[in-house]
Amino acid sequence: MNQKLLIVDDEVHIRMLIEQTLEDLEDEGVELLFADNGQSALDIIETEKPNLVFLDVMMPKMNGMEVCQKVKKELKMDGVYIILLTAKGQELDRQKGMEMGANRYMTKPFDPEEMLEVAEEVLKIS
Repeated sequence: MNQKLLIVDDEVHIRMLIEQTLEDLEDEGVELLFADNGQSALDIIETEKPNLVFLDVMMPKMNGMEVCQKVKKELKMDGVYIILLTAKGQELDRQKGMEMGANRYMTKPFDPEEMLEVAEEVLKIS
């Protein structure tokens, strides 16, 4: 079964950077999906049911925290592994993200190698 990974960020250069970081996963049969705001992210999550989502927190239309809460608390989509990406590394933000149902939290600027390792770990790619 093909796995899907959704990259959500309102800044195009960050989406491209994450795509470049993770494009090797496509060789493993992982389909990369993209969204540039929270609302379209939510729509894609509902229709495509990605295995993993790298979700930016600060976004227009609906922020990452709200998307995360809807997916985990309202839609009860526990099979979707959500990693919040944020420039805010404060403990309070981290706690709030976890309360919203996030599986993990990464601070920008992120380490591409760490991001790839986490993706491989979640998608069980060796």
